[in-house]
Amino acid sequence: MLLFTLLILVVQTVTCSEVHSRQKRDWIIDSYEMEEGHPGPFPYSLGKVDLNSKYQVFFDLHGEGVDKEPKDVFFIEKNSGEIFVKKAVDYEKHKVLKLTFEAKKSLDFTVDTRLGIEIIIHDINDNPPVFEKSLYEITVDEDASQGSHIHTVLAYDEDKSGTPNSTFHYAIKSVSPETSNVEFFIKETGALYFKGCFDHEVASRYTLLVEAIDHGEVVRLSSSTTVIVNVEDGNNHLPVFTGQTGSGKVKERETGFSPLRLHVTDEDVFQSKAWRARYSIQGDEEGHFKIETDTKTNDGVLTVVKGLDFKKGAKRELKIFVKNEAEFFSCKVKSRPSTGLWNVDITNDQSGGGEIRYNAKEVVIEVLDVNDPPEFDVTVKEASVKEDAPIGTWVEKVTAVDPDNTTSRDFIYKIGHDPAGWMKIDAQTGNITTKKLVDRESSHVVNNIYTLIVQAVDNGKPPMTGTATLHIHLIDVNDNVPQLDMNNLEICLSDGPTTSNISATDLDETPYGGPFTFELVGDVRGKWKLDPSYGFTAGLVRDSRVYAGVYSLKVKVSDMQGQYGVYRLTTTVCSCSVARNCRNRSAPTFNAGGAVGIALLSLLLFAVALLAAISFSCKENFTDMDTVSPVGNIQDSNIENPGTDCKVPNNPSTSDGQTNKNSLKTEKKWDWTKTEYFNDTNVSLLHNQSEDYRRKYYWNWSKYRKWEFYKYRQQLLEEWMPSQIHLKVRSFQETEEDLPEYKPHIYAEEGDADIVSDLDSITIPDNASFDELEDLGLEFQELASICMSAQMQIKSKNTKTIYMHHGI
Repeated sequence: MLLFTLLILVVQTVTCSEVHSRQKRDWIIDSYEMEEGHPGPFPYSLGKVDLNSKYQVFFDLHGEGVDKEPKDVFFIEKNSGEIFVKKAVDYEKHKVLKLTFEAKKSLDFTVDTRLGIEIIIHDINDNPPVFEKSLYEITVDEDASQGSHIHTVLAYDEDKSGTPNSTFHYAIKSVSPETSNVEFFIKETGALYFKGCFDHEVASRYTLLVEAIDHGEVVRLSSSTTVIVNVEDGNNHLPVFTGQTGSGKVKERETGFSPLRLHVTDEDVFQSKAWRARYSIQGDEEGHFKIETDTKTNDGVLTVVKGLDFKKGAKRELKIFVKNEAEFFSCKVKSRPSTGLWNVDITNDQSGGGEIRYNAKEVVIEVLDVNDPPEFDVTVKEASVKEDAPIGTWVEKVTAVDPDNTTSRDFIYKIGHDPAGWMKIDAQTGNITTKKLVDRESSHVVNNIYTLIVQAVDNGKPPMTGTATLHIHLIDVNDNVPQLDMNNLEICLSDGPTTSNISATDLDETPYGGPFTFELVGDVRGKWKLDPSYGFTAGLVRDSRVYAGVYSLKVKVSDMQGQYGVYRLTTTVCSCSVARNCRNRSAPTFNAGGAVGIALLSLLLFAVALLAAISFSCKENFTDMDTVSPVGNIQDSNIENPGTDCKVPNNPSTSDGQTNKNSLKTEKKWDWTKTEYFNDTNVSLLHNQSEDYRRKYYWNWSKYRKWEFYKYRQQLLEEWMPSQIHLKVRSFQETEEDLPEYKPHIYAEEGDADIVSDLDSITIPDNASFDELEDLGLEFQELASICMSAQMQIKSKNTKTIYMHHGI
């Protein structure tokens, strides 16, 4: 037993030692190096894994470059452990490849050793710098200052960062066209700049070829891009006046007229900001003129916007200046030093250089004297008149003068606008008087003011008109009596006195209007009174002795001056317990749902009456209809159905159109007193119940009785309706002789084509026998019973063949 225990301990010790030894070997990591893009030949040996083993082992390799991407790059010789390379690797895609090396025992193929292997890829200069774009196109202003940043080009190199292979610089290889006024240069960052002055007239476009060159030790790689620089025309040429067109004359007071058009020329690009002219006027302090640019021709169009007065001068002297929308800029190269920026001479509004002299032109505008309208000394005048003033009352006088010196000075006065037609004016003196009675309460009067427009018209050619406004204040008089605001009143009946408000209005103002005095005219003592009776609203008090009914009261309403009116007030007294007022009580309305309900109820009552008439027209007792059961099993007869050319037999009724006595089956008259609700036992029990219980019981019994009657009516309808339908169908059917002969229609495309053999018509020989059609089964007997003539039906009955028909 002791020896067995020692043996187990020895085995465990050996096993643990092997495990620890194997675990240590698993942690071993080896590394190899190789260059990307190796030219071969392939395969070539990368190295051999040195492994001291007491056993014969086989070698295996897994991981990146073997069975993972990039696949099939490496393989290992299974006996020697030497690693071979089968193809080149791209550094830009894989910088390190990680693999697993395994040594397996040849006896049982268990793993003896596992190693981690790293293969480091060395970069070579196999990638040139690449620009983000193959073509750059930019635009710069002609007035850009030298040393200004134009644009930045960018390139990148995929070789290993920080090595000479990925380091590069920029260079301008060529410029087209080469001009003496501009030189381009580029910095290490790819930023483009220029020296000198752009001149659009010299070169409007430059094409630059820019290269990026790396610093590879073995070989240098490069790429290029094209930069197109468009020079946008700046304003380095001032516009120059070349002439003018137009009469240079304008009539006084005339506006919107253009007496002159000024012409200029500009050497900058057509329709650019540097070419479009912008004009200004000097010497027009009162703002009579404006000048605008014709966008098509660049001309300056002078227009009168405020009428000129001949009396202030027959001529107007103006000075017109012109410049461009873009500010003027001038740049000239003076010298070109070898380093730094060039020496240039710049002139513009911001540089403080020499003063820019914009072109100007003096023009003279002649003012022509024309007929001036008469002028009122006061254009807006006030006047007043009482509204009860008699016709012909003087209101006001207006006065006008004609300022013309050379034309006619005779004029007359006229009414320009008189909304109500109340006024007239003396054509020579300007005196305004009334020709109708004025009314302060008229709709033409606003805030007690009536507006009148008068005119003074001269006899010139054409005649001219001056205008003045007269505000006439109408003084109120007591020419209106108070008006009662209502002529109908509704009062709810109550045990005690009730008060209702009545009100009045007066079109006149204070002191000719309210507050008013209200009085009741007639013998109303002990029935009606007013409390209060003074004010704009009075209280009409109904005494408790006034009962329901319609009453006619006379109400007298007087204003503060005693002017009054008497009005009839119809008063309705009623009980308001049902409706809130007498009108709703006397004139009930129905909603749409109620109207629909009444219509449906009417139709239901009509149907009940019709059924009742039918049921009373029949005898009280009916006999059952004898039926004969068919021999054998009843087969379905729904294979064939009646066609449109078949008559429906009139089985449910007789030939005279009356309902067959045996067609309806019913019981005795329906007795609702024999129902389960209404029986002797239930009635006797009601006497011992409360009033509420008996009321609920009778209500439920009433609903049950209605339901029983509905079922009874439905039964009658289902038994009577099929017979009526059969009668109606028969009345519309025609006899076989009356049916029109069917003639097939030949369509145009049928023509006279040859007969197709497989579509030939079926021919029946003359000696054919039809005996086999005598016995076709119950399905065809059903069809025959529907389509056979009346005589065949009688014959069928003699053979005691009964056909079952479904009701329609």
